[in-house]
Amino acid sequence: QVQVQESGGGWVQAGGSLRLSCAASGRTFNTYAMGWFRQAPGKEREFVAATNWNGASTYYADSVKGRFTISRDNIKNKLYLQMSSLKPEDTAIYYCAVNTDSSGGYYYIDAEYDVWGQGTQVTVSS
Repeated sequence: QVQVQESGGGWVQAGGSLRLSCAASGRTFNTYAMGWFRQAPGKEREFVAATNWNGASTYYADSVKGRFTISRDNIKNKLYLQMSSLKPEDTAIYYCAVNTDSSGGYYYIDAEYDVWGQGTQVTVSS
């Protein structure tokens, strides 16, 4: 069964950048749709970005569009989230998620994902 582990979180000032990574185990990583979600204190988990199995199709939440970029490296079994122009409201725990029943598309509803990482904290100070 595939497992994922996020890394790359940390503290950054507003306007700065961070790149999150998600390392996945499993030989069929390159067949799975994947996504990033986040959860801020006292708030529900929300969708951030998603990609299909080969990275050709991506989708973003309006709140991060133009600032965040999702990408994947199917050789290295890694998913990335490049975050730029960070804002204090981006502060959250960021989670990597996998849909192991992919039909070729991407997914923006958390119930569509069946494997989750433990998350990495991102803190943006004003």
